[in-house]
Amino acid sequence: MVFTSTTYYMAAKDTLIERAGGSCELCGKIESLDAYTVGPKPGDYIEEQVLICRICQHEIKEAESLDVAHWRCLNDSMWNAEPAIQVLSYRMLKRLNSEAWARDLLDMIYMEEETKTWADSEVFDEVKIVHKDSNGEILSTGDSVVLIKDLNVKGGGFTAKRGTPVRRITLDRENENFIEGKINGQQIVILTEYVKKS
Repeated sequence: MVFTSTTYYMAAKDTLIERAGGSCELCGKIESLDAYTVGPKPGDYIEEQVLICRICQHEIKEAESLDVAHWRCLNDSMWNAEPAIQVLSYRMLKRLNSEAWARDLLDMIYMEEETKTWADSEVFDEVKIVHKDSNGEILSTGDSVVLIKDLNVKGGGFTAKRGTPVRRITLDRENENFIEGKINGQQIVILTEYVKKS
């Protein structure tokens, strides 16, 4: 018997549906299901794919339109025994790390070393974290900013006054709302809404 790529695809999808029990392996929905290859794996094996619904697939590809409430499902899917599901759950939690619940789940998630390497090997191409100051100006590493509000520095024992310059800032690679810089010789984390680019 000769298998065409279409035949293989149908057989693979049937196997995925059987593994998933006929529902999305991330959120549990039962309609509009399709195979999704978890990169950078090529998807040649079932173990490199996840069966997901159209909603999950759309939101994975469209970073601008995340329905945060929908992704509460990751609380369950992150514990799935299938590495591909763990990887996709982890990546979505990283994307949602501005949410306290997502950060909590990231702290709890457990993956074998090989699975963690897979999870960290690719960032969603669509996700580009952009840091903006209080006026909407894009910030870059090395920029100088000025505080627009008095800030009580926790653990520092001082208040950073409005108008204080912060030179050569660094950007939090995972959260668009955080930058770091030195004030009074102390490295602190500052919310971008409290600074303006100078």
